[in-house]
Amino acid sequence: MAGFCTGSLAARAQSLPQSATVGPIRLSSQPEIDHGFRLLYELKFPEARGVFQTWESAHPQEALGPAAEAASYLFQEFDRQGVLTSDFFLNDDRLLGGIEGTPDPQTRDTFNSAIQHAQDLAHARLKSDPQNADALFALTISTGMRADYSSLIEKRQIESLRLTREADTVAKNLLAVAPSATDAYVALGAANYILGCLPAYKRFLIRFGGFHGDRVLGMQQLEMTAASGHYLRPYAKLTLGLAAMREKKLNLARIQFEQLVAEFPENAKFARELAKLKGTIGPAATR
Repeated sequence: MAGFCTGSLAARAQSLPQSATVGPIRLSSQPEIDHGFRLLYELKFPEARGVFQTWESAHPQEALGPAAEAASYLFQEFDRQGVLTSDFFLNDDRLLGGIEGTPDPQTRDTFNSAIQHAQDLAHARLKSDPQNADALFALTISTGMRADYSSLIEKRQIESLRLTREADTVAKNLLAVAPSATDAYVALGAANYILGCLPAYKRFLIRFGGFHGDRVLGMQQLEMTAASGHYLRPYAKLTLGLAAMREKKLNLARIQFEQLVAEFPENAKFARELAKLKGTIGPAATR
């Protein structure tokens, strides 16, 4: 969960002079990538990776393929380590300090290789076309995923903070040319929320390095992706639901998990989180 900003990226994009925008650019539609991400949310990681790798072979110059492949490794490691669960997210030591175990070395190496390949392809495309939305999107999510891995899996917090700032910059560039690419907000929102959960003295210290955190803004950004994102919409709903549980906004959390269970009935972990919520929501939980 990576990236952060100090204000609304949407507002910043809208405030750019007209000459800085190029019209209503949208990301390319790729049904195979859609299918692969659906497999990820069904926890079918090898099957999803096979779909992504097949697409990569047919589109060897496109950064989206290796970026999606990298997501399959990250999601698989998150699943193995129990990161995207209430057991992890509601535990301050784990949420703010990373996993208790060690990363799988093979997954780490293949993840890093896919990320580097995605970023190399994206930078090559952006040299000739600086406003290419697909390349900016791949660069945004790959940088965000690398920061996620550094923070939650490798527990390299300083490196993660550096990468979150980089992800923020790329996301601003993406949203300036393609405001509808709201997948860009999910990594920013998650990191904004997590940094905002730090104790006050730690938030004070990281501000000297230009880093910020804002729990309210983070949840707003997650809600934007949860409402209108594309590939990462379910991921945003999951993260938003877990953040809402921390904030005792249990009805908001319940809505996210009910929708996830309806969309992905084969994912038993979504159903398990919803069952936990149904056991905790009482008459007083009206938010």
